[in-house]
Amino acid sequence: MCGIIGFTGNIDSKRILIDGLESLEYRGYDSSGVSFFNEKNKVETIKCVGKVENLKKLIDKNLSISNCGIGHTRWATHGNVSIENAHPHKSGFVNLVHNGIIENYISLKDKYDIKNTISSTDTEIAAIILNKFYTETNNDPLVSISRLSKEIKGTYAFCVIFDDRPNEIFAIRKVNPLVSTISNIGSIISSDLTALIPYSKEYYIVPEDSIIKLEQYKIKFYNINNLERINLTPCELNWSNDSTMKDGYPHYMIKEIYEQPKALENTIRPHLKNHIPDFSLENITDEFLKSIDNIQIVACGTALHAGLVACNVFSPIIKIPITAYVASEYRYSEPLITKNTLVIPISQSGETVDTIASLSLAKSYGAKILSVVNVRSSTISRESDFCIFTNAGPEIAVASTKAYTVQIATLFLLFSKIAYLKNMMTIDELINFSKTLELIPQIITDTFSSDKIIKEIAKFLKFKNDCFYIGRLQDYISSLEGALKLKEISYIHTDAYAAGELKHGTIALITQGIPVIAIDTNINISSKLLSNVEEVKAREAAIILIINEKFEYKKDLAKFVVPIKDIDYRFAVFPVSIITQLIAYYTSLEKGLDVDKPRNLAKSVTVE
Repeated sequence: MCGIIGFTGNIDSKRILIDGLESLEYRGYDSSGVSFFNEKNKVETIKCVGKVENLKKLIDKNLSISNCGIGHTRWATHGNVSIENAHPHKSGFVNLVHNGIIENYISLKDKYDIKNTISSTDTEIAAIILNKFYTETNNDPLVSISRLSKEIKGTYAFCVIFDDRPNEIFAIRKVNPLVSTISNIGSIISSDLTALIPYSKEYYIVPEDSIIKLEQYKIKFYNINNLERINLTPCELNWSNDSTMKDGYPHYMIKEIYEQPKALENTIRPHLKNHIPDFSLENITDEFLKSIDNIQIVACGTALHAGLVACNVFSPIIKIPITAYVASEYRYSEPLITKNTLVIPISQSGETVDTIASLSLAKSYGAKILSVVNVRSSTISRESDFCIFTNAGPEIAVASTKAYTVQIATLFLLFSKIAYLKNMMTIDELINFSKTLELIPQIITDTFSSDKIIKEIAKFLKFKNDCFYIGRLQDYISSLEGALKLKEISYIHTDAYAAGELKHGTIALITQGIPVIAIDTNINISSKLLSNVEEVKAREAAIILIINEKFEYKKDLAKFVVPIKDIDYRFAVFPVSIITQLIAYYTSLEKGLDVDKPRNLAKSVTVE
């Protein structure tokens, strides 16, 4: 969750810190703060509750000159939202920011007889213990940080400045990400690449089991156990500074919705040769894909829905078990894995903690790991045997949009290739499937023309407290994703149900005027779905129908109808996802909510 930034260099650190926190605010925005050395090499700390813009106003009033500091934007895990619980936390010489959870902080509090804390956070306990070790080791930062790492259980990223060591920043991590770079203005460390993009095209991934020391124009890495120097090779950043800007759009979410045609082209094109899926770039051989007899997808939230779409489409085709698991459940299970099992973790950031844990579990059982991620050099990509990058560019809005469709496209390419290699698709079927997939960017572009009717739907929904999505088979999965989008940014209680399950209890919730969004894209079961729509209409529900433009239906059936282009139902998820994303976006807009930063949510879930 939380965002971390640190800078030491030759210009005003306060400006670098606040710019970094603004770029990281999607990681947490309950409170924020900075600690920095002033012109007298004394550490000052400024903290506040709320969004980074509140912190920026306070910093603008501060006249201190500073060239080194750390900053943090918080997503509360331990302790409520307050200035006392905001980071950085201070104890003695130590000023510390933290992303993650210290699982054993209560036992550490007892072990070191810690009383009279200022905050109710686990982070302050770490700061107190680190300061104790620092003073016991004659103010040796490396030895004291090494000792701290051996005491703490959990996942974390720490960034520290010590009162008596101006212009130096120290950091460690376990699972939770940290990246760093050297630029012409100094050295920078962050929890996310987006904060580094304006400054350099090269960056370092802070390894686990290491301590990083930032000086003004140097970055040094040390083995956390023996404190010997480590040499690392920098990675190359493949995102431009422009890709993290709004480019005139009012919000990142709408920008990223409209970026989907390009994102899909960038994902599909490199993996097709003569309309045949090709993964030679990833060194994934046909022999390996042909040997697979069981596929297990692990993911969370929207990424899980992408996996469910692929399961629904390809299980009947490939004729091998394809199952999508909630990563937070899978990581504690005992999966049935053989030598020919392929586990596919899916994550936009590549840093989702439950998905990382599921990956580790699957590897311990001997599974091969092929991940689908968007961020190169992320933890999941580094820990996988193979990785397919979705090439969508940075996704900043908390509500995932373009990541969802590129994940589905990637799985479609991969699974269609497996189906062909297992003789479950002919070469002509494979080529026709790929050709249809290549049409999707244009179909999505055409779908944007529905925004007028969608804006009317949003005006209707803004006054509602409850809403339901219904669908069958793949349309049910689209309903799950549509409901997730609407609830997370409009705060309307929204549930999704398999339409055939209405009579098994759910229909009791249908009352006069309640919105029911029905998705109908499969001609084979359209009549069944429309019968379910009739059932809820008979209870005076307000019907919003998303339907293939060629399907027949009673003209007075729905209050609103959003047609989609006539397309093979297996691909209808793409235009449907655009419509449901826009419904959520415009409804949130109508309600005057913060579209990009919905309450209680953060973009990258790096704590359990």
